[in-house]
Amino acid sequence: MLEQSYYDKADEIIALHGIAKKSLIPVIQDIQAEYRYLPPELLSYVAEKLGIGEAKAYSVATFYENFSFEAKGKYIIKVCDGTACHVRKSTAILNKLREELGLSAEKHTTDDMMFTLETVSCLGACGLAPALTVNDKVHPAMTPEKVTELIAALKKGEE
Repeated sequence: MLEQSYYDKADEIIALHGIAKKSLIPVIQDIQAEYRYLPPELLSYVAEKLGIGEAKAYSVATFYENFSFEAKGKYIIKVCDGTACHVRKSTAILNKLREELGLSAEKHTTDDMMFTLETVSCLGACGLAPALTVNDKVHPAMTPEKVTELIAALKKGEE
């Protein structure tokens, strides 16, 4: 069960977009922006408030890859594995991040909720390959050595 403040914030967001079925996506986008994930309890709450069946709301939220039902860390790191990045050794960068953060292909978020590591098909920064983003800020021409520096800076709050 979520704290009441989550439901209060959802009510604020719903009021901003209006109580209408067409508001579902903007409402859940704003909720995810607020909490870095979409708490399933809030999706059910929003569906009820907007007069949408819970199954319909879940089908929308699971259709779009951007929505996540898992809590994410303060820093969301996305490593590009598109063709340009892949041929420029993005796998080595991903492996170095996993090593630095104690993560794996199965475990994406650190226990302290500081970091979430994801791979994406393309960041649209092919000329900067290999690239990654931290909370949507692009870090170009990454190397395993630069990964160590970046993680150290993030841990100190310098990024």
